[in-house]
Amino acid sequence: MSEDRAAGRFVLVPTPIGNMGDITLRAIEVLKEASRIACEDTRHSAPLLSRLGITGKPLVSLHDHNEVRRLPELLDAARAGETIAVVTDAGMPAVSDPGYRVVQACIEQGIPFEVLPGPSAVLTALVGSGFPVHAFRFLGFLPIKKGRRLSVMEESLEIEGTSIFFESPHRMLGTLELLAEKHPAARCCVARELTKKFETYHRGTAAELAAYFKQHAPKGEIVFLITGDEAKKRREEED
Repeated sequence: MSEDRAAGRFVLVPTPIGNMGDITLRAIEVLKEASRIACEDTRHSAPLLSRLGITGKPLVSLHDHNEVRRLPELLDAARAGETIAVVTDAGMPAVSDPGYRVVQACIEQGIPFEVLPGPSAVLTALVGSGFPVHAFRFLGFLPIKKGRRLSVMEESLEIEGTSIFFESPHRMLGTLELLAEKHPAARCCVARELTKKFETYHRGTAAELAAYFKQHAPKGEIVFLITGDEAKKRREEED
């Protein structure tokens, strides 16, 4: 917590990526003490807050489409002494979610803010994939256009370590087939529904995973990982 409890501030609060039990004690404390809670979707956050016994707390929406318009009001509230908790639908605010503009505005205007540690689909998938963790990068959602999508994946094969992406279940098969056509032996992992009841990790080559998901349509939230075998082979040859 900030040393000056009387001063207003923002607190970015990670929320569970699936399993409600993953909320931290510190996150609960902040949510209970906050003057108001800025939510990516108030309807999505309400069940979690209710389960935590947090009711009657002012909730305001703060998402990609209204963040620029809503932010001045929240900044004024922080300057007036309010503690504003920022939550998204799941995981760490600002990581492929609203929150980045909040942090930038706080830095520019000298308004205190804190970032709590907590659930992260990116790190959970990385460790669970069994792929190299000594070097990794997260690139958000893969591009929509096929040419650019393939280019990003091919680049990932040339970089030592692991590349991590979010991908839509509706595009996952097409993405695997695109990669398998050019690089069938590329090692990949499709991590689905992390921390939830039907959590699964599918590991294999692009060709193997494309064949599997052609028979089993992918569902749920997905993290897609590619490991840079080409870079590893090149380094070994040089040694």
